[in-house]
Amino acid sequence: MSVSLYYSARRTEPLTAEETAAVDRIAAARLASFPYADEEPLHLYDSGGRDAGQVLAGSTRLPAAPDRLLPVIGHVLDSVTELRRALPDAAWHVHLDDLDVDWDERAGYGLPGMRDAGLLAELDGL
Repeated sequence: MSVSLYYSARRTEPLTAEETAAVDRIAAARLASFPYADEEPLHLYDSGGRDAGQVLAGSTRLPAAPDRLLPVIGHVLDSVTELRRALPDAAWHVHLDDLDVDWDERAGYGLPGMRDAGLLAELDGL
């Protein structure tokens, strides 16, 4: 069974050329810094894969390996945080299958324990 992280932004106006360029820059930079070549990184759908009114949407299938799960979640949620800050006037929805991921103005998107060094070390030992 696989678990995925889904992210989308909605608004009535389409992205401007400047916003599209910002999204492309963020996605390229985050892809270049993704820690695992054999796992799925941030994946944005092209316009044909989005619902009406969505200006951005994507998903990431999460790894089954416990030692890779939190680093991938952290990297992708940090990526989505950057995207949201580039498109602040959109209505965002980020969820891990049926679990909504909350937004924090200061910290961005995150899950409890996601950056807990002890938990990461424990998972790395599995």
